[in-house]
Amino acid sequence: MSEESLPSEAAHGAAGVPDTPPAAETSPSTDTAALNGAHGDGPVSESDALQSLAEGGGQDEAERSEALRAGAIADLIAERLNADASGTRIGTLALFNDSVSFGGGFHTDGRRASTQPVGAACTVPLAETELSEYTELYVQPDGYDDALDLLREHHLLVLTGPPGSGRTAAAVNLLAETLALNGALGGSCHHVLDASAIASPDWEPPAEHSGYLAVLDDGPTGVRPFGAAGLRSLAGAAARLRTAQSHLVLVGGHDLDVLASGPGTDAVARYPVATVDPVAVVERRVLGLGGDPGLRSELHAVLESSGAVAALSERPWASHAVSLASVITAEGDLAAAVAALRDPSDQVYTWFHSHPEPEAIAFALATAVLEDSRYLTVADAAMTLYKALAPADPAPPDIRFRDRLGHEQSWIELVFAEEDGTPGPPRVRFRSSLLRHVVVAYAWTTLDGRREAVLSWLRRLLGHADLEVRAQAAVAAGMLARADHHYAVHRYLKSWAGSTSWPVRQAAATALGVAGGAPESAEQVWELLQDWAGSGSSAYERRLAGTAANAVGGHFGRNTPERALRVLRTALDRGDDWGTLTPVTWGGVHLLHQGRTSEVLDAYLDWSQPQDVSPMVVKTLSAFVFATSLPYEQAAPGTTGTGPLKGAVPGVPLLLGRLPQDAARVSELWARALARKPVQEPALEALRSWIDEYADRCPGALDEISLLLVDIARRPGKHRERLLWWLARWSGDRERPSPNSAALRRAVERAS
Repeated sequence: MSEESLPSEAAHGAAGVPDTPPAAETSPSTDTAALNGAHGDGPVSESDALQSLAEGGGQDEAERSEALRAGAIADLIAERLNADASGTRIGTLALFNDSVSFGGGFHTDGRRASTQPVGAACTVPLAETELSEYTELYVQPDGYDDALDLLREHHLLVLTGPPGSGRTAAAVNLLAETLALNGALGGSCHHVLDASAIASPDWEPPAEHSGYLAVLDDGPTGVRPFGAAGLRSLAGAAARLRTAQSHLVLVGGHDLDVLASGPGTDAVARYPVATVDPVAVVERRVLGLGGDPGLRSELHAVLESSGAVAALSERPWASHAVSLASVITAEGDLAAAVAALRDPSDQVYTWFHSHPEPEAIAFALATAVLEDSRYLTVADAAMTLYKALAPADPAPPDIRFRDRLGHEQSWIELVFAEEDGTPGPPRVRFRSSLLRHVVVAYAWTTLDGRREAVLSWLRRLLGHADLEVRAQAAVAAGMLARADHHYAVHRYLKSWAGSTSWPVRQAAATALGVAGGAPESAEQVWELLQDWAGSGSSAYERRLAGTAANAVGGHFGRNTPERALRVLRTALDRGDDWGTLTPVTWGGVHLLHQGRTSEVLDAYLDWSQPQDVSPMVVKTLSAFVFATSLPYEQAAPGTTGTGPLKGAVPGVPLLLGRLPQDAARVSELWARALARKPVQEPALEALRSWIDEYADRCPGALDEISLLLVDIARRPGKHRERLLWWLARWSGDRERPSPNSAALRRAVERAS
C-alpha cells in the first residue's frame, strides 16, 4: 500500500510547519442515505458508528460504572459458585425426590410419630432411654435457672425457639429437674400427642406428680386452636396442673412467641430458649463433664481441621452438634458427616417443604438474589415478590420479616457491619455461602405455579434504582440458566439480549457469563454467543451480537480469551454493517482491563494485518484507538479476583501505563492507526491526550512515549514527517501550547 505524497516545501509556514499534514489513506465513504441508523433494520453506517465511539462509546459514565460493578459482582459470585460445593447435588434427581426421612421415632421438632388416633388427653410416656439421651451431658443455655424457677412456680411454661435449637431438650431437662427437686415419687415425663388439646377447657393432666411436654406445630396453624382468647385460655390448664402437682412445658416457634407476648398474657410464664454454643455441646458429648484439657485441645484441633467448626457456624443448632458428637464417639467418618451437614441440598429441600407460606418463600428468594444487601432493600424486594405470590389483600399485610428470621429463616443472619468491619445498617446473608444458588435453583425448578411470578419479579428488579440490586438480579438470572440452559435461553435470555433497553441487555450479558461459569453449561453458552455474534443485520440481531460481545468481555471471556476474541471477531466482521462496532470495542476494553492485554493486542494486529481501507481494518483500529483513550479504573477491593494489573495506573489509559510491557504491539498498532483515515483523526486526539493530559500523571510516561514515537518514525513511509508536523503544530498551538510536544519533536528529530 502506498501513501500520498507530502505537501511541497513551499507550503511550509514561517515556523517550518506545513499548512497541511501528510495525507493519510482514506476509505470509501459508506455514509449514504440508503443506510439506516443504529436503531433501524439494515446496516449501520461507518460515520454513525465512529460518531458513537467519539461520544464515549455509547455509554455515559453512569452506564460504564454499572457495567464495571455488575461485572465485579458477577466475578465474585461466579467464583463462589464454582468453588468446592462440598458434595452439593443441586440439579440431580437426588435433590428433588421425596425420599427425605429422619431416623428414630421422633420428628425433627421432638414429637413422637404415631399412627394411633389422638384424643384430647392422649399422652405417651417418655422412655428411659430417650430421657437419658436428652438429659445426660446436657449443656444448659443462658437463662435456664430462671426458666426452672418459673416452671416450678407457675406449673406451666411457654418455651419458644426455632426447630433444632435444642428447645425440646431444654423442655425435657426442665421437666425432669423440676420433678426431681419437688421429690415427685413415681412421677414421669409424658408427651402430649395433640398439643392443641390443652387449650380445651376440659383438658386435665392424666396423672399427678408428672411432667408434660407439648410441642405445637410451627406456623399459624399451630396456635389457631387458642382462638381469640390466646394463651389466656391456658389459665384453666395451669390451675389443674397446680392441683395435680404436675408441670407442663408448651414448646413452639415464632407464632407461639408472638401469642405469648400479646396483651393479657402477663400471667403466662415464658422462656425464649437461648442458643447454645454447638462446639461446647460436641465437647460435652465427647469428653463428658470436666474433660481433660489436653484432650479438649486435641478435639478442637480435629473439629477445626475437619471443617466441623465452620459447618456448625453455618448451622449452629444443638441437634447438629449432637449428631457430629455421636459420629466422633462412634469413631465414624467425621469428614463425611461434615460434608453432609454442609451440603445445602437436603437443607433446602426440607426448608421449602416446611415453609410453603408465600411470605417465607419471598424473603428466602429475595435473600438468595440480593445476598449481602442491606436489610431494608431485601425486605422491600421480598414484599414485592410476596404480593405476586399471595392473593391480593385489601390492606397492607402486617409482615415483619426480621421478627421471623430466627424461627422460620434460621439459615439467614443479619450482619451489622460494613465490609471494612465498621458498624452499619444490617445486611442480610445466608449463614452458608453454599446456600444461595441452591435456593434459587430449587425454587425455579420446583415451584411450578410460582415460576412466572418469580421471573416477572426478577425482571422488575432489573429496573431498580440501586445499581447493586440490578447487578445481583442479573447474576440470579444466570443461576437460573444453570438449571436448564435451553429453557432459560428461550424463556427470557434471548428476549433480554435483544431488548432495546441497554440495562436489560447488560443483564443478559451478565447472566450468560454466570451461566457459562458452570463447566456443564460452558460449551452451550459459547455456542450460543458464537451464533448470536454471526446473526443477521436487523436491529434485533445486531443487539443479540452486541450482547454476545458484552458477555465475553466479562469474567467468562477473561477465563477463555481465545474463544472470547473469536466471538468478538465474528461480531465485528460484518462487512459494511458497522452496528456492532461499539459493543465489540467495549468487549475488547473489558478484556484489556482484566489482564488479557497481550491476547487482545495480538488479535487487533491480526485483524488489521491487511493494512488496507477495508471495513474490518478500520473497525479494528478504531477499537484500538478507543482503548488508548480510556482511563483505567481498578475495581473496588473485594469485588473481583483479577486484582490490579502490572503497570496499570488508575486514571491513566491502561496501554500507556503498561507501555514498557507491550511496546512492540502498541507501536505497530499506533503506526497503523495514525496512517489512515477515518481512524487518523481520533488517533491524533488520543495521542495528544497521552502527551498533554496523562504523561505527567504517570511516572516515566513521557520517556516511554518518546521511545514509542521514535520507533514509529523509523518505519518506512510518511510516519516521521507526519509525527513532526503534528508535534510542531501542538507545541505552537496559541490557545493550548504543548511543551511536551516540543520536547518529543526534538527527540524524534534527533533519533530519526
